[in-house]
Amino acid sequence: MLNQMVQYSQARLDASFAALSDATRRGVLEHLGQADASITDLAERFHMTLTGMKKHVGVLERAGLVTTRKVGRVRSCRLGQRRLEEEVAWIAGRQQLWAARFDALDQVVEDLKHKETDDGLGT
Repeated sequence: MLNQMVQYSQARLDASFAALSDATRRGVLEHLGQADASITDLAERFHMTLTGMKKHVGVLERAGLVTTRKVGRVRSCRLGQRRLEEEVAWIAGRQQLWAARFDALDQVVEDLKHKETDDGLGT
């Protein structure tokens, strides 16, 4: 069961980061953070074809970042329920890891500087 949860979490992270990897999709999320919009409005705003925008919205929808609703012939988009907490936690974990590594590297550099100074004084 734990393995299934890890796989689900990884698949969810993969979908989110894939969705966020594109500048247009990030722009769509920013726009939808201010106001809901139809796919037609988004296509016009981003100078894209309807087909292209539908594909972008589909990627965001599969990642749970956007929801769509069809009213008549208009498909409107809004931000999804996901708040990217898992993604933020994953990034924070990597940030801590790298910060620790850079701190250790800084210590090595300081130790080498002190050793050079000590060696220089002794000659």
